Amino acid sequence: MKKLKNNILNFPSSISEVEREVEAILFASPEPLDVRTIESKLSKKGNVQKILEKLQENYFSRGINLVCILNKWSFRTAENLSLLMSQQKTVEKKLSKAAIETLAIIVYHQPVTRAEIEEIRGVAFGTNTLEILMELNWVKPMGRKDVPGKPIQYGTTEEFLNHFSLQKLSDLPTVDELGSAGLIDTSSVESNIFGTGKFFKEKQEEKKENIYSDIDEMLNSTLKSEDT
Repeated sequence: MKKLKNNILNFPSSISEVEREVEAILFASPEPLDVRTIESKLSKKGNVQKILEKLQENYFSRGINLVCILNKWSFRTAENLSLLMSQQKTVEKKLSKAAIETLAIIVYHQPVTRAEIEEIRGVAFGTNTLEILMELNWVKPMGRKDVPGKPIQYGTTEEFLNHFSLQKLSDLPTVDELGSAGLIDTSSVESNIFGTGKFFKEKQEEKKENIYSDIDEMLNSTLKSEDT
């Protein structure tokens, strides 16, 4: 635990052997690890969850931070130092416009079927668009929709969150936030591309209300004609 002395934060001079092992395992791992995986690699038992929380606190103000995403832990460069880590490199292959649009629709509408993606985009799928996203491990099948034909539904993966440093999907920006940041023109963009389940539920309820009001108007006009 950090101790405050003369207004200076100091790290403990020594840590337990189990803490050293947890630290080394995380440092050497090429991917985030969950508690059970870390426990399986230790030479002796320890409260791994508490150790991780302690390490996270100790690394909080350092150049390397210990972060937890979807219950998996890994060391990351501190966010406010990311510019120091940037480098010029040649990108061999960029995602196509179709793949980017498809990914955006899946991210904001999941789970969603191929037909639903095509309907939102307004055009049919190009060759291997979904396959490319699945090869990147950003998109995966998420069961079948309970409608005739049982089409496959697609959603994002844990790797998608990990790649974009998102704790959870609710951390994604809303349409208004994207507009405020100048990334999209909210006056011309189709809002349904960035829709959510709540958005579509609200639209559906609004549509029902409009239908009922139309029926009322029709009945009223019919009754008036009969009276005359």
